[in-house]
Amino acid sequence: MTMTRDDIEGQLKQVVDPHTGVDLVTGNNIENIAMDGNTVNITVSLGYPAKGFVPELTEMIRQVLPDAEIHITSNIVAHEVQEGVKPLRGVKNIIAVASGKGGVGKSTMSVNLALALSAEGAKVGVLDADIYGPSQPRMLGISGKPESKDGKTLEPMSGYNVQAMSIGFLVDEESPMIWRGPMVTQALEQLLKDTQWDNLDYLIIDMPPGTGDVQLTLAQKVPVSGSVIVTTPQDIALLDARKAYKMFDKVEIPVLGVVENMSTHICSKCGNEEHIFGSGGGKTMASDYGTDFLGEMPLDLSIRIGADGGKPTVVSDPDGVLAQKYRTIARKAAAKLAMRKKDYSAKFPNIVIQQN
Repeated sequence: MTMTRDDIEGQLKQVVDPHTGVDLVTGNNIENIAMDGNTVNITVSLGYPAKGFVPELTEMIRQVLPDAEIHITSNIVAHEVQEGVKPLRGVKNIIAVASGKGGVGKSTMSVNLALALSAEGAKVGVLDADIYGPSQPRMLGISGKPESKDGKTLEPMSGYNVQAMSIGFLVDEESPMIWRGPMVTQALEQLLKDTQWDNLDYLIIDMPPGTGDVQLTLAQKVPVSGSVIVTTPQDIALLDARKAYKMFDKVEIPVLGVVENMSTHICSKCGNEEHIFGSGGGKTMASDYGTDFLGEMPLDLSIRIGADGGKPTVVSDPDGVLAQKYRTIARKAAAKLAMRKKDYSAKFPNIVIQQN
């Protein structure tokens, strides 16, 4: 018996994408269904980079359609930003990574998320927005100063196929930045807007810790498509992470989800796993605010060694368990963004009214 298109779609409704939580038909991921005799050709288009997920998704589809020819692609588009803020040239989507407080591993998470999105097939950049303590140059193993081809703008630096910009490229590593808030804000705006970002799918902003004037100004002036909150399980970190969530809520930037860092400690000697900072805090926070829990990362010595040595986990051990965790978190965050409204501003012409 030959299957109809409705039969095929009925089968595909059973395939739920774990990153979005919806089935492929409801999520509008079925780009094409073609029938050639008894052969069914299915083209699936995901709205996020998913190179590492393709084998698993292919197998999931084969469970319901064993004889189908399956083609899976990714189509990453620009999404809406805050009202009144113009999108950035050369960047489709900006994702801010924030914590509300320092010391929770936000910068390490930011660089590994950027590298993970790149590994999944996206074109990615990182803006180090921590003027007082820039760490991305060291983490990405980049040295030297950025070039300026026109004397007005800067070319981004590059490490592991990720474009990067940081005040750390422009000043000595050990020089303290003794600047007041307005100077910091102006410097960040210049780093962001005067960098010649080259056709990025995602620009990850490693936000400075806290929720003060600098962070609020950034959230109001930078065209952000979504944000990720990083916390550790203990109550004091969660309290500040909640403040970061409310800051984004006030400026109408969607929170894509919460990541719990240092969720457990794995002993490098015996392998014993302990919840030294408590457990479940990130999940509870995500549940309380109705946002997604993107995943958790352990307190592991190799993560710290990799970041300090200029070779973060995703590139130092790309096939390892920790790198796969980062890639899953990155896919989930990008998938949540893919479900949000697209940016159609570039598609509408400017309307000019002329009086005769």
